[in-house]
Amino acid sequence: MTTQFNDKKQDERLHELHVKEEEQLAEMLAQKYGVEYVDLTSKSIDTDALRLISQAESEASEVAAFRKINKKIFVGMRSPERDDSLKSIQTLEHLGYQVQRFIVSHASLVHAWDRYHDLSYATETEAGVLTLSNEVIQQMLQKLKALEDVRTEIGGFSTSKDTHRISRILEVIMAGALSLGASDVHMEPEEEGVRMRYRLDGVLIEVLIFDAVTYGLISSRIKLLSGLKLNIKNAAQDGRFSIQVSEKEIEIRTSILPGAYAETIVMRILDPTTIALPMERLGFDKYLMDIFNIEIAKPNGMILNTGPTGSGKTTTLYAFLRQVANPGIKVVTIEDPIEYHLPGIVQTQVSKDYTFAEGLRSTLRQDPDVIMVGEIRDAEVASTAINASLTGHLVFSTLHTNDAGGTFPRLIDMGVNADILGAAVTTAMAQRLVRRLCPHCREEKIMDDAEKALMAPLLASIPHPEEVPPNRDKMWIAKGCAKCGGIGYKGRIAVVEVILMDKEVEECVRHTSSERDIWHAAKHQKIRRMSQDGAVKVLQGVTTLDELGRVVDLHDEVMLETIS
Repeated sequence: MTTQFNDKKQDERLHELHVKEEEQLAEMLAQKYGVEYVDLTSKSIDTDALRLISQAESEASEVAAFRKINKKIFVGMRSPERDDSLKSIQTLEHLGYQVQRFIVSHASLVHAWDRYHDLSYATETEAGVLTLSNEVIQQMLQKLKALEDVRTEIGGFSTSKDTHRISRILEVIMAGALSLGASDVHMEPEEEGVRMRYRLDGVLIEVLIFDAVTYGLISSRIKLLSGLKLNIKNAAQDGRFSIQVSEKEIEIRTSILPGAYAETIVMRILDPTTIALPMERLGFDKYLMDIFNIEIAKPNGMILNTGPTGSGKTTTLYAFLRQVANPGIKVVTIEDPIEYHLPGIVQTQVSKDYTFAEGLRSTLRQDPDVIMVGEIRDAEVASTAINASLTGHLVFSTLHTNDAGGTFPRLIDMGVNADILGAAVTTAMAQRLVRRLCPHCREEKIMDDAEKALMAPLLASIPHPEEVPPNRDKMWIAKGCAKCGGIGYKGRIAVVEVILMDKEVEECVRHTSSERDIWHAAKHQKIRRMSQDGAVKVLQGVTTLDELGRVVDLHDEVMLETIS
């Protein structure tokens, strides 16, 4: 009779014996040191506890946190005498945790380590705060260099069975937006799927298409973070949350609109580093810098910056505030929201019960020297701001008009007396943002006849011709390289126009609200129109003619007439 051996069964039996012996050894070790023993191989691991020790540290020191109840933490360890194990526990104690120690086997630690792959990169530390660890965000910033990297990373999680895949997708979306410098994330449901786009340097660029099921889960996650109601799908909602990256907090403003297929979501990213710019870095030419340095040094008056949403008005006003702020004066701002915190300045934020009008009236009782009003939206704010500038205050604010000449008719339309505008408003300016050409890949080009025909009227009688490049037939175009993510542009710069209040402009404003007449009255000031400022930047290779035409109407007959 032949004896047959089942090698597989024998190996399984030997493995079971080995595991049992290891657990017995761990239990004996626990008795020796007077520490409790636990077998984790059949227990669930609390990922909130596990994440308190990094995977690398956990595996190196053979320590794993497996349960967390408020500030009490349960930790498994192979040996209670190892220095690196004790150091890991001391770190937890320094964080304010009460640590309860357990002796565990190597198999128990492996079971705990296997759960690290379930950890989300981010933690929701409190309502409305998404914290990305410094280590992880640095890894993401290194990994997500271009749109294709974001697509690949999200695509991997979209097909994953990971229970935390929605959190991970959201983390990649936000980390990609931060890495690429996006100002907004747009999610737009359509019949075939949900289109996700980043606004990069003012232009929307498609990233990928989500399926409806994944988007439904993502939108619920965003609503939870933003403090919005999950069960409301037929009304607009606005909320906000913040992303904690290292020592920096980035605020995200969420806007949700009901749509034909599902809710449309836009998340606006308010990164303080993108607007904390000094005046020298805003792209003003020397003659403009001289004008602004004189105007913001005045003890009273009003400087109004105009333009559409997203044209950089607030960034410019912050630069002015940084320039004028000093310990000898009191500066107060009323904003919606506070986008960048400035030291030495009192900043307030509007809310349901604290409007711009209420804030401005209250601010005047604080005896300020300089006031910044985030936006003049109605007649009450306009009237109060004008009166503040007439009573010894320097006021900065923004207004929605197409150009600097439209500032005065807009204020008159709000009910401001035209007779006092001359004494109240010192400077009206308008700006747009154009994308900067990537300096690493831009290509030189000789203008064709159509391009020369566009540029000719702008350059014919341009003020300050000494700053215009001598060669007026050459410009640069976008190409695309690894450094700009293949787009050809990197960053933005302002194109600006200014009207200063003087005798001629004041007289004109009193008798007419025609923008054409106001521009003619200001012509003697020899300040370039926005299109002319942009034309110089085209010749300098800072931007392209196509990009300038995207934000400024180069065929505007009124504009061409007033600069000729």
